[in-house]
Amino acid sequence: MGETRSTAVVIDIRESEKERSRVERMGSVVGENLEREVEELRETLRSGKTKCVNWRRSQLKAMLALLSDKEEEIFMALYKDLGKPHCEAYRDEAKLPVAAFPSTAEIKPEPLGLVLIFSTWNFPFGLAFEPLIGAIAAGNTVVLKPSELAPTCSSLLATAIPMYLDSKAIKVVEGGSPRVGRIVMSAAVKHLTPVTLELGGKCPAVIYSLPRSWDRKVAIKRISAGKYGTCGGQACIGIDYILVDEEFAPTLIELLKTWIKRMYGENPRDSMTRIINKERFLRLKNLLKDPAVCNSIIHGGSLDEDNLYIEPTILLNPPLEAEIMTDEIFGPLLPIITLKKMEDSIEFINLRPKPLAIYVFTNDNTLKRRMINETSSGNLAFNDAVIQYACDTIPFGGVGQSGFGRYHGKFSFDTFSHEKGVVSKSFLTEFWFRFPPWTANKLQLLRLGYALDYFGIVLNVLGLKRS
Repeated sequence: MGETRSTAVVIDIRESEKERSRVERMGSVVGENLEREVEELRETLRSGKTKCVNWRRSQLKAMLALLSDKEEEIFMALYKDLGKPHCEAYRDEAKLPVAAFPSTAEIKPEPLGLVLIFSTWNFPFGLAFEPLIGAIAAGNTVVLKPSELAPTCSSLLATAIPMYLDSKAIKVVEGGSPRVGRIVMSAAVKHLTPVTLELGGKCPAVIYSLPRSWDRKVAIKRISAGKYGTCGGQACIGIDYILVDEEFAPTLIELLKTWIKRMYGENPRDSMTRIINKERFLRLKNLLKDPAVCNSIIHGGSLDEDNLYIEPTILLNPPLEAEIMTDEIFGPLLPIITLKKMEDSIEFINLRPKPLAIYVFTNDNTLKRRMINETSSGNLAFNDAVIQYACDTIPFGGVGQSGFGRYHGKFSFDTFSHEKGVVSKSFLTEFWFRFPPWTANKLQLLRLGYALDYFGIVLNVLGLKRS
């Protein structure tokens, strides 16, 4: 046993050294090229070109053309990297939010300058284009870094974007590793660079007081889609676990089984996004290795490592101290936690890190008010799941450990802008009492001014007193 462990360590060290050497060689070449490209972006920014409203509009229209012309290639790339079904890909990735486009030619905020956008592997197009819209609309030059975990999608972005957008202002950089994120964050702190970071966390769904059969069916259908139908559970805003009262739990479980079958068929592997890679698959597999967790499985649980497939799985009351209940799951495993009183759901949520979203399915207005006033999360949705992602009139972002900053629609524009305050004053009027030398009367006038008591100022100047 000791020898095996030693061999594994040697392999790890050798692989690490090879990888480090490869990354250093690649980094040297990429670094030189990137330095030249970044300087070109800075020159473009200094020229004032990106501040022109017509330029911004032309780039945003070009993005629409890109999506229209490359739609089939986008779908193929998503299927190759993620096994993402065509309809799901169209819903989540292929359409730009129209509300993100500027509606007037007069834009007073100023661009931040040269910005860096990291997009994710689970929504490689949607979460590349949405912040890119805001950055361009605000007049910035942009470096876009797609995720290396979705290489086909990353390659398509790197090929297509320069064909449609101004390559002197928008550049795509491929490659890298998870360490890059930590390096960038460290550099941002060093240079006082603002950062918007969307992370995730364990997003709960709370079910309470649904007496009508129709409401129950709709709620469970939306929960099934919000868990299993969003990149196969690999979404930061997907449902992580369910809180429900003990009485309703059996009904919930049967309805979930029914909707899983209706939505994904007898063989869900044909209609679900697969797990992104073997490393993530093995992590999810290990979550189920704990005997107490394994014993809590009441539906599904089958795994196909060769095809990176995990069946939609339901667990009932796994141990709260188990990793599946302490870490974000990010896969098609759905724990159900039963509570004696649904009032306890608020305490349950508040005892854990603040989630990116809370989903509450209820007709009880008291619980709704309490959830709004007594919990904290990036977003809160009633009677639906993941819908906030499609709503461009509200900001999208986390709080605490689920992230900081916000974007989405107009909020993306705001994130990539600096709102500069501009003050202009006439030379014709002057308040003499704001300058020294100081007197008791000037102090009195300042007090009246800060209190917006203009009538009092007039009386003071005239030497009168209030009656």
